[in-house]
This record gives sequence, C-alpha cells and structure tokens, in this order.
Amino acid sequence: MTFHDRQNPSAAIDARRWLKILTAYRAPNPIRSILEIVVTAVPLVLLWIAMLASLQVGYWLTLLLAIPAAGFLVRLFIIQHDCSHDAYFQTRAANNWVGRVIGVLTLTPHDVWRRTHAIHHASSGNLDLRGIGDVDTLTVREYRALSFRGRLGYRLYRHPLVMFVLGPTYLFVVQHRLPIGLMRQGAAPWISAMATNLAIAAVIAGLIALVGWQTFLLVQVPITVIGATIGVWLFYVQHQFDETLWEKSPDWSHPEAALHGSSHYDLPQPLRWFTGNIGIHHVHHLCSRIPFYRLPEVLERHPELASIGRLTLAESLACVRLVLWDEGSRRLVSFREARAV
Repeated sequence: MTFHDRQNPSAAIDARRWLKILTAYRAPNPIRSILEIVVTAVPLVLLWIAMLASLQVGYWLTLLLAIPAAGFLVRLFIIQHDCSHDAYFQTRAANNWVGRVIGVLTLTPHDVWRRTHAIHHASSGNLDLRGIGDVDTLTVREYRALSFRGRLGYRLYRHPLVMFVLGPTYLFVVQHRLPIGLMRQGAAPWISAMATNLAIAAVIAGLIALVGWQTFLLVQVPITVIGATIGVWLFYVQHQFDETLWEKSPDWSHPEAALHGSSHYDLPQPLRWFTGNIGIHHVHHLCSRIPFYRLPEVLERHPELASIGRLTLAESLACVRLVLWDEGSRRLVSFREARAV
C-alpha cells in the first residue's frame, strides 16, 4: 500500500477497479479511425494551400491561417500517439505503418516515439525512474543540492520561454532527428529515425521544388512552431499540475499513478476536438488502448471520473510556476514556495 493509499485506503482499490472497467472501451472502430484521419489530414492540406495563396494578400493572413493548421497537425500527432499504443487499429502492423507515415508530417520517428512513450507510461509518477519521455522534474531536496550552475541550468530549462517556445521547436526539429534515449538499443531506433529523416527530406525537397524555399519556410515554419508549442503545453499540463502524484519505487503503483498523477484537462470545444480528447489523460494513462474518440464515451457513462484531477483552461495557466516536487507537502511547488519550505 502506497503513502497515497494510506491517506485514502480506497484509492488503490478504486484505481484497479477502474482499470478493469475501462477494458470494455478498448476496441477501435476501423471505419471511424479512417474517417478521423481524413477529416484531419484533408483540412491540413487545404489550409497549407490557403496559406500559400494568402502570401499574395499579406503575411498577417498567413500567420492567422497557421493557427488552425497547427491545430490539425496536433490532431494528427494524437492519431500517431494512439497508433503507438496499438489503440487506433486492430493490428499492430496497421498501427505502425499509419504511425510511421504520420510521423513524417509530425517530424516524429514513430518507432522511437513508441518506445520512449511506452517508458513514460510505465514510469510516470515514479521518482526513481525519471528521465525518458517526461518533463524533467526535481525534488526540492535535489534542487537545493545542486551547484549554482546546476540551479541556473534547471531554472533556464523551466523558464516559460524555453519550455514552451524554444524547447518545443528544438524537440521536434532537432532532437527527434536522432533516437535520443535509445541510441544504444540496437539498430531499430536508428533505422526508424533515419528513415523518417529521409522521408522528411524528400517531402521538403519536393515542396521546395514546387513553391521555392522561401515560400516553403514562410508557410511551414509557423505551423511547425505553433504546433510544437501546443503539443508540449498539452504534455506539460497533463502531469505538471497541483494535485499530481509522485512516489518512490517501493510505494509506486501504475494504476494509482495513472489515475491520480494525470490530469483531466477539461478543455472547451473546439479545443477538445483539435486535441483529440487527450485532455482526458487520467483515463488514457489508466487504459492506453482506448482510441481517443472513445474517451468522451467513458466520461459520459462514468461521470464520477470527470472530477478526478480536473483542470480547466484558466486553471492550467497557473501550472507554469510549478517546478519542484516537495516531498514534505507532497505537491508541486514554485521556486518561491520552495525557498519558504
């Protein structure tokens, strides 16, 4: 029984009970899955063409169109994300090949992402297994033990400009070009990363030959930057919130960490649609094989899950200041709060 269980003895029982209940929602609908790809990819292509034409009107219109285009790109990433969990189609081969194709557009090598994201799911909320597929988070004690340079580095990493502007672009444009985290695990991660890189280069070369390199950059760069920022922000608030849960290995359990260490980011429509219901993250972590389009069905039939870890759009803005895990109060705190501990 974990510390959290001792505070609330029914927590572990409830988490495991919900895990069994949610298995009923795992079956994907192949027709629905294909339809979701169509209604996501086709508007993205049409918006790209519209942005191209808008350059004749003014770049302000191009940047305006880049916002919904980035939204559709994020939605494509959510589909790839489901493929990495074998949740989108009934066979692993279908999930992998669709994920690989989408990975060229999202700049994310699918097989590398699949492995690192699986590590994230297997260790989320475990203080002893941090470092792959998550936002680096130190405890107050660990932060205090750092040198001046170490503290400065962590503060820079956690600064909003780095975390949500510079970092996301670096992650998708630069870091994903190598199998970071899996570089010593054989040829498969390298094959995935290099094959994706070659496909990306071929697509870019084709578009540049068609429209010119300057036009290509004017259209694609804002889509990539905005989409990357949205994606990292979503990932951030899914685990970096006030009521999240962290445990050390002896006290950690996957069901409890999934249900109480992941937020329910209750976004308004149409943001919920553009983000592929990924805000229902506690349910997703508890049963990652549920297709994203069935997650609302879970909350409709089990409304008691909606209040667990619920975070509104307005409330999520305050999560930016939460940077350290205080093992004493068992919550994320700001640098200012950490100094007062």
